[in-house]
Amino acid sequence: MPEQSSTPIRADFLVVANRLPVDRKTGPDGEPVWRTSPGGLVTALEPVMKRKGGAWIGWHGAPDETIDGFEHEGYRIVPVPLSTQDVEEFYEGFSNATLWPLYHDVVAPPKFHREWWDTYRDVNRRFAQAAAEVAADGATVWVQDYQLHLVPAMLRELRPDLRIGFFLHIPFPPQELFQQLPWRRQLIEGLLGADLIGFQLPGGAANFIRLAKRLSGVKASRDTIIAADGRTVLARAYPISIDADGFKALADDPEVKAEAAKLREDLGNPKTIFLGVDRLDYTKGLRQRIRAFGELFRDGQLDPNETVFLQVATPSRERVEEYRKLRDDIDLLVGRINSQVGEIGNPAIVYRHESYPRTSMAAMYSIADVMVVTPLRDGMNLVAKEYVACHESDDAALVLSEFAGAAKELKQAYHCNPHDLNGMKETILRATTDSRAARSRRMRALRHQVFAHQIDDWANDFLRDLGA
Repeated sequence: MPEQSSTPIRADFLVVANRLPVDRKTGPDGEPVWRTSPGGLVTALEPVMKRKGGAWIGWHGAPDETIDGFEHEGYRIVPVPLSTQDVEEFYEGFSNATLWPLYHDVVAPPKFHREWWDTYRDVNRRFAQAAAEVAADGATVWVQDYQLHLVPAMLRELRPDLRIGFFLHIPFPPQELFQQLPWRRQLIEGLLGADLIGFQLPGGAANFIRLAKRLSGVKASRDTIIAADGRTVLARAYPISIDADGFKALADDPEVKAEAAKLREDLGNPKTIFLGVDRLDYTKGLRQRIRAFGELFRDGQLDPNETVFLQVATPSRERVEEYRKLRDDIDLLVGRINSQVGEIGNPAIVYRHESYPRTSMAAMYSIADVMVVTPLRDGMNLVAKEYVACHESDDAALVLSEFAGAAKELKQAYHCNPHDLNGMKETILRATTDSRAARSRRMRALRHQVFAHQIDDWANDFLRDLGA
């Protein structure tokens, strides 16, 4: 069991996120144990927490339950309980059925419900209060992502002595979309409670500054905003990255190499392996990508006897109607394509709707000849960078949507517009048939970019500018 403590702690560094960085598992003795979560945010921030210590505030994942805080990997876990209604209205509702689609170019229609907004505001206040209670005098607090837009201003009101940073991991939309929100001013002013607001791309920062001037009447010059209380607020881009060295070491591990060899054999040792790895989310362009591959197989441009497309779709938000519909659509689409092309026991598309550990993902990356990352909209997309870090051979290719934030950094990928099916098909074929020299030149450039800008650089740059 983790070490419990009822003594209040005062931390000099805090991360505040919707979820805690741990998952509860059952140990060999039947007792609950807490393991580090595999998610992208945790992967990004865990090295920072281990180095700086402090506390991580968030929900532990089970509604209608209160648990005590505990120590984990050298820092403090501070749970914030949520009820079933909170999860339905704050998380599944306002966060993921209002903000998520709105911030992703309205790929799905956002829903605006006053009850969801009320709960979102109440839950944000609870997170702010938890941070105020735990933070030491003059502490640094780093608030994460779209679920907690209001926390910076609420925390500023409770604890004006704190240094407060906020980072948005998803895109920030243009004025024309953001202004659909009935609570647009409140969200902007919530973020203005921070000293530093980070975005994935300069365009997101620019969108925010324009909206802050329009909706809150603040003065701004370039990346500097003068808030209503006279504070200076910075809004800048900090493209997030990965622990590239760690992923490479993982891919080089003998057990991972053995798993990769077995996976290639299980797939029938094809000449070419295409790989897609995504959360099952309507922003990831799964329908378009699978249709494109279906047409390439159907028209004989890809040979199912020599080629396999392996698509991993990690389960996501399965209680939300849009996601259930997407899951059913993808199941039907893959089944129809495989019934038309390929052979019994040798499907053209191998589809896996399940979660895999990092070791298995590294094995998949290492055997994929072409990685296909084609979201309709994405803040960054770390899968693209993970592939580059894990794949040893230069004779490989990354097909990347121009609407992924990563496209701004990974300029030597084969870029495509996922809304243009014919164009995407042409890009996939080009990535497959380009000369070895061309592919190798691109892959070396991608590898240089990924290894030169790693997760520690992202965190250090942000915290330096925050004055932490």
